[in-house]
Amino acid sequence: MLKSISKGRAWIYLITLLILFTVISYFSFSPEPKFYPNYVSDSPSPTGVKALYTYLGKENKVKKWSHAPKFLNKRENKQLLIMAEPHFFPKNEEIEDYIDYMKAGHTILLFKKNPAGIFDLKTVPISGHASINDEAEVYNRDGKNYQAEISSGVRIQTSQHDEILLSDQAGTVAVKRPIGNGQLIVSIAPEWMTNGKILDYDHPALLSALLTEEGAQTILFDEYIHGGENAAKVSALYPKWFLLLMLQGIIIAVLFLWHKGKRFGPIFTPREETVRFSDESLQALSAWFIRGRRYHDSLLIQADYVKLLMQERWGIPYGKQWADLSDVLKRKWVNLPQNEIQPFLLGLSAILANEKINKQEYLLWSRKLDRLKKEVEER
Repeated sequence: MLKSISKGRAWIYLITLLILFTVISYFSFSPEPKFYPNYVSDSPSPTGVKALYTYLGKENKVKKWSHAPKFLNKRENKQLLIMAEPHFFPKNEEIEDYIDYMKAGHTILLFKKNPAGIFDLKTVPISGHASINDEAEVYNRDGKNYQAEISSGVRIQTSQHDEILLSDQAGTVAVKRPIGNGQLIVSIAPEWMTNGKILDYDHPALLSALLTEEGAQTILFDEYIHGGENAAKVSALYPKWFLLLMLQGIIIAVLFLWHKGKRFGPIFTPREETVRFSDESLQALSAWFIRGRRYHDSLLIQADYVKLLMQERWGIPYGKQWADLSDVLKRKWVNLPQNEIQPFLLGLSAILANEKINKQEYLLWSRKLDRLKKEVEER
């Protein structure tokens, strides 16, 4: 009886300790600061663009756009869609939706440090005399100069119909390109928009010039390119208590399987089940060649085997040198361009004559010989 009483007291002490620990953890818990991706319109961090979004909300009709581009309303009044440093490259069909949106008479303002490949844009690296992350002197199309920070290492390569809006000594910084009835405006300085640098240098004037270039009545901030409707996290989809129950269920399931004697780890197949279906001598020989770094000997054996196959299948004499097989291989080796056959034979002759070859050379020529072997076996 005394033992049962002592066991009961032990359980009471344990439960009390757990409750006390839970209460202390609850009141001492301090949530981590919320993480915001770069260039999103609701981010108050130095790398966000909430300041610009809030300011434009007081002056214009501003909205967030977090859906696929195919849902953009092309019939509304003139719109300006701001794409600030996309986190991912849209698919081809989505690019076409953006282009159709511009053709309908709207404008896309793209801020990206290197916009090469988007909307057929091309860039060129800056020359050595221009420095990155330094104060730069930027000129508009009227020749007026501004001070700004440009951290991009490239400049925009313009085409015939492009209009240069901003430039510096290294090249084009912002350009406007007509797309149907609309416009595409591109700038390589997205840092001008960020909360931490929007008031530095002459960034407000430069941003204002780009934003008012086409006089749009509605401004949209494209959040789809930052993850959009597909970026919902697990913690946002499910409540925390449900996630906690799921985690506890997983732990209980693992402990239950462990208790039942389930084994975790790799499954090793008994040797007697595989020895009948594999050539262990061949595997041991190949392992010996690799461990001993006898790459030249292995390559000679492989080349001799291919020669024997060519003698058996194509009737090419075994004693003929590799360098003299050019005319024959041009007729027989149909899957290799004829202008690559002669360099292949010369390179193979040279590598077979060299007794000291490294592993990379061995693997390269082994693959080439294997390609020729498959060609001989299939024809």
